Amino acid sequence: MTSKTATGREASATGGVPAARRGWTLVLAGMGAFLCSLDVVVVATALPVLRTHLNASLSDLEWTINAYNLAFACLMLTGSALGDRFGRRRIYVTGLAVFTAASAACALAGGAGALVAARVVEGAGAALLLPLTLTLISDVFPVEKRGAAIGLWGGITGLGVAGGPVLGGAITDGLAWQWIFWINVPVGLVMIPLSATLLRESRGPRPHLDLPGQVLAGLGMFALTWAPVRAPAAGWDSPEVAGALAAGAVLVVLFLLWERRAAHPMLPLAYFRLRAFSSANAVIFLQAVSLLGSLFMITQLFQIGLGDSPLETGLRLLVWTGMPMVAAPLSGALADRVGPRPLMVGGMVLQAAGFGWLAAATAPDVGYGTLVGPLVLAGVGTGMIFATTAGAATAAVPAGDVGVAAGTNTALRELGGVFGIAILAAVFAHEGGYASPESFVDGFKPALWVAAGVAVAGVVAALCVPAKAGIAATETAPPRASVSPRP
Repeated sequence: MTSKTATGREASATGGVPAARRGWTLVLAGMGAFLCSLDVVVVATALPVLRTHLNASLSDLEWTINAYNLAFACLMLTGSALGDRFGRRRIYVTGLAVFTAASAACALAGGAGALVAARVVEGAGAALLLPLTLTLISDVFPVEKRGAAIGLWGGITGLGVAGGPVLGGAITDGLAWQWIFWINVPVGLVMIPLSATLLRESRGPRPHLDLPGQVLAGLGMFALTWAPVRAPAAGWDSPEVAGALAAGAVLVVLFLLWERRAAHPMLPLAYFRLRAFSSANAVIFLQAVSLLGSLFMITQLFQIGLGDSPLETGLRLLVWTGMPMVAAPLSGALADRVGPRPLMVGGMVLQAAGFGWLAAATAPDVGYGTLVGPLVLAGVGTGMIFATTAGAATAAVPAGDVGVAAGTNTALRELGGVFGIAILAAVFAHEGGYASPESFVDGFKPALWVAAGVAVAGVVAALCVPAKAGIAATETAPPRASVSPRP
């Protein structure tokens, strides 16, 4: 009797959601985030092997990562909108199925072109998955526990980042590069029925899809990401790149004009007047430019510049990639008490300092011990950003639009990653190359200085975040929202 009463009180306090379902939601949504983040970085330690086995160029290597990120970024808002319209659980399960099938296609690819094509589909599946992980968690956790839950989500995401280089290196050394994709298949096949059974179904407040908005946003994101991806090969001043940037800018303007008049906009523009929402999204974009570009370069530094194997590279990078597993959960819980701004500012300062220190310390004969300090510093900063930006962005909007906020935050993170890889690769190619370890280091150092500079810009954006979560309640509420932004 006592147990039933306690269970009933607990379910009532969390909107009728039992603790067991909240636990399963955190596990299954966390695993979805883990798979998506893992497949951003698991390829990184296999890049030199792919360059040899598939006779891939620098451009091909960029595309093995950017094809995934390109589809990911372009379709993120669409994934959120589909979840709001047709059911978040249903679209999440669909995303799992697409991601699993595409992973198998990646493993079966016989050349660089086939691998890139499969990575596009895999990124599309991830775009259905990742924004809904935050929405599913926010739907079942009460406001007072949401920061801690999102912090755990950030820690699981960090586990994917941390485990990716190690797992990719171990598999590439011990089996074959194809197995970095085969490992997703059994995990996905287990998660599909569990998610269909144990997740709670929910929908957003908009009864209709904003199809014109979907098309304009997708095409605009595609053009804006295509430009930096092609820039290292075609040149930033080429007609192709300049045309893509111009087309992207025009499409984004058209998207904004349409959203102002749409009856059911996929992204209410008034949310960008909320300081918590706009500044948190600026921080995650700049952080991703710095982080993903650095990841692309650092994994190659250990193998090409310092002569490590893929497995050795993954293990040595754990001092960097493992830090978010510790820092993200602690930062998420702490943000509920002190607000997100000090954590975001501190995280971006540490990331900037870590990458700047790494750029200064790197030399052809540098020892691993010299690189540990800057890698740890940057890793702690990264973990402090993961959970706090997502929590701040989703807390700034009405409860029904958490999916929109999560999709926007995640889309900008992926868009930043594409720009980061392209920009740092362009700097690297201009200053150095693959001819020798010395030549690689010559290109690596200025590329990492650029990453540190972008992180400094992220510090400025973080200073604009409200001191306390919920400050958006005092700001101008979006006129089309059915309720005011949450306090």
